[in-house]
Amino acid sequence: MKSTSILARVLHEFFLHYLRGQRACSPHTLQSYRDSIKTLLQFVAGKRRDPSHLDVEDLTVERITAFLQHLENARRNTVSTRNVRLGAIHSFFRFLGSQQPQHLAQTQRVLSIPFKRGTTREIQHLEFAEIQAVLAGIGRATVDARRDLVLLTLLFNTGARVSEIVGLYARDFRLSAPAHVLLRGKGRRERTCPLWADTARLIRDHLAEQDIGPQDARSVFLNHRGQPLSRFGVRLILRKHIRHAADRVPSLGHKRLHPHSLRHSTAIHLLRSGIDLSTIAQWLGHASINTTNKYLTLDLEAKREALEKAKPLLKRSGKVGAWRKDPDLIGWLEAL
Repeated sequence: MKSTSILARVLHEFFLHYLRGQRACSPHTLQSYRDSIKTLLQFVAGKRRDPSHLDVEDLTVERITAFLQHLENARRNTVSTRNVRLGAIHSFFRFLGSQQPQHLAQTQRVLSIPFKRGTTREIQHLEFAEIQAVLAGIGRATVDARRDLVLLTLLFNTGARVSEIVGLYARDFRLSAPAHVLLRGKGRRERTCPLWADTARLIRDHLAEQDIGPQDARSVFLNHRGQPLSRFGVRLILRKHIRHAADRVPSLGHKRLHPHSLRHSTAIHLLRSGIDLSTIAQWLGHASINTTNKYLTLDLEAKREALEKAKPLLKRSGKVGAWRKDPDLIGWLEAL
């Protein structure tokens, strides 16, 4: 059997039998792994070769390393995206080594490619007044505008991931008191999130306008072609309305904002409202409360309050003393 057929057969078994059958990965995970492997094969094949003609031996450490550099340098991907692609490659090669022992040496070399440490950027969010400005600036004269208002209001109310929102069906809502929505998050975990009365009213009006029954298995948010909104579509919608609101609230023009920023904004709003971290973790669908703890570091308002309560380092009437040489520097270092 040719090595080309081995690569094709192992890829088929990896995606259909291992990821989907044995691990029961979600569609989002399958798409991420698929995109990673597809992009790698296209890079290794280049413009003069058909990716279907690649051999297992073509996926060398040198070419995979060059591919990872290509992601960062040519495609301008972040270190995080680069590591996601490498994670998919590692997973495939671990499966390859278990199915094709003759490639164990190559598998070990690929698995030795390390993940890259990147700079952790500050997570930015919208202040409550900024969110109000964005929502207030959305008109209601068109069907798309009314849809956008419902969409962004629901995102802030629930703090849901974009993938959770665009995957909602009408039957996932209960709009009678107490109103709530069923969200399906990472790892196929389901959670119920309460809805404000105003949010429930907007959704009820939206479903009626779209002629969607409350128990229908139909997508709630559609694009102008009548298809379910994509995550990219939600990003464009948010960007458009933030740009309009920035004329009235200049602070919006200086922030790096995306749909996930609304999730962070919900967490900060709940935290400032006195909600405990365990409840916020359940609200957002965090598997661990350690993930929720990061919002304690984001709350600048709480930091300012702590600074005002803390004692100043120097007394106002005091003077900073001059530096003096320590006669026993080694002893001081050892005492640290």
